[in-house]
Amino acid sequence: MIKKVVLSVLVIALLVACSSSDDSSGSTNDDFNRQAMLTNWADHIIIPAFQDLSSDLSSLTSQKDTFLTTPNQTNLDLLRTAWLEAYKTWQFVEMFNIGKAEEINYTFQMNIYPTNVSDIQNNIISGTYDLANVNNNDAVGFPAVDYMLYGIADSDIDILNAYTTVSNFEANKTYLSDLVNQMQALTTTVLNDWTTSYRDSFVNSTANTATSATNKLTNDFIFYYEKGLRANKFGIPAGVFSSTPLSDKVEAFYNKEVSKDLALVALQAVQDFFNGKAYQSSASDESFASYLEYLNTIKDGEDLSTLINNQLNTARTKIQVLNTNFSQQVETDNTKMLEAYDELQRAVVLLKVDMIQAMNISVDFVDADGD
Repeated sequence: MIKKVVLSVLVIALLVACSSSDDSSGSTNDDFNRQAMLTNWADHIIIPAFQDLSSDLSSLTSQKDTFLTTPNQTNLDLLRTAWLEAYKTWQFVEMFNIGKAEEINYTFQMNIYPTNVSDIQNNIISGTYDLANVNNNDAVGFPAVDYMLYGIADSDIDILNAYTTVSNFEANKTYLSDLVNQMQALTTTVLNDWTTSYRDSFVNSTANTATSATNKLTNDFIFYYEKGLRANKFGIPAGVFSSTPLSDKVEAFYNKEVSKDLALVALQAVQDFFNGKAYQSSASDESFASYLEYLNTIKDGEDLSTLINNQLNTARTKIQVLNTNFSQQVETDNTKMLEAYDELQRAVVLLKVDMIQAMNISVDFVDADGD
């Protein structure tokens, strides 16, 4: 009988010790104001970014119409500028694959690269295509427009001929027009959903469950950082997941000069969101960073939020020394590309392991790239 009592006391003591340990890590007794964070995300970051993208795509549509009416070098240059501005803004919304965006496979119809030239040309030749079909995911969006503005011919003179004098120039014009119009329509659909019904359901989804807004968007954020930024922009072209580097798999391959710019914008978008910084503003509010500070999350004797920001800053310094053309960087000095990837990878552990453990959130996606 005495042994049973002693054993019971030991079990209770062990449970209390485990509970105490969990509390110190910030994973239980969590009264952080998730609704304030969700409200900041929706009202000051997500919706304003989608509104800006919609505005940029309206400008792109207008410039596209002008160019197709009068295909000359000046209008081509203006169209290219509008494409790049919208592409940069896109970097701020790509991580938000939630709600209507998830429902309509928005991301897959806006930025799958490398684009499939064979599919594009087959669509142009046939004249009959469904751009929303999953089989056309790699023949639409920003990468497809990149090809139509920079890669459809070898020089600007020949690109202009592709819209004026070649035998199928009308079909080329129609396809370019359809691409841009679809991007605008998809973005309008997502934005309208946010500004009508979805915003309220999002900010009121405050529970800590697999389907709650915080948990889903946290997973989307980490998935985007790990796949969309780290792997797609750096790891795949650098050959991290293949036997050799793949220099043709960079973002904006046909433009040749903006893959670094897009990557830096994407990293800034990630860091701003982590810190709860309002879109195109210096103001900030509740965020992952403040959540971790509330939980008093310490790793290696330092605040986890500080460690994450420092690591993202370190990755940025590695990216800043790269060639503006990532394809050329891979071909001439891939070591620097790999170094940038490695620094981005170090933040994956901080986000995907330390951060979500502190917030008591489970990963809901499968890591498929072997890291």
